Amino acid sequence: VQLQASGGGSVQAGDSLRLSCAASGRSLGDYAVGWFRQAPGKEREFVAAISRSRSLTGYGDSVKGRFTISRDNGMVYLQMNSLQPEDTAVYLCAATPSIKGRVRYYVAVTDYGDWGQGTLVTVSS
Repeated sequence: VQLQASGGGSVQAGDSLRLSCAASGRSLGDYAVGWFRQAPGKEREFVAAISRSRSLTGYGDSVKGRFTISRDNGMVYLQMNSLQPEDTAVYLCAATPSIKGRVRYYVAVTDYGDWGQGTLVTVSS
């Protein structure tokens, strides 16, 4: 599935952004979806994930309590509050097919086969 992440931008510390992940021509309802981020010179980092069924969610330690992943109408969103300069990165969404009824999310880069191009988030102090 082709994925497209959008909603990034340049903000001040403390601001909020909402990222969106869409699949080209289809719904993400059949997939478990994750958000990752990658800053220059750093490895790709797990941010948040959501299961196909029942919307079970998981978060990386650095974003717990500030970011919220959700799904609605075939898309997946990442609400980011209280943004900090260390949140600056390219944010990518990823998807993996999941069996109907499976309540499981995935946190590893290698769990996902489909990736979008990413959207840049820049947070200045």
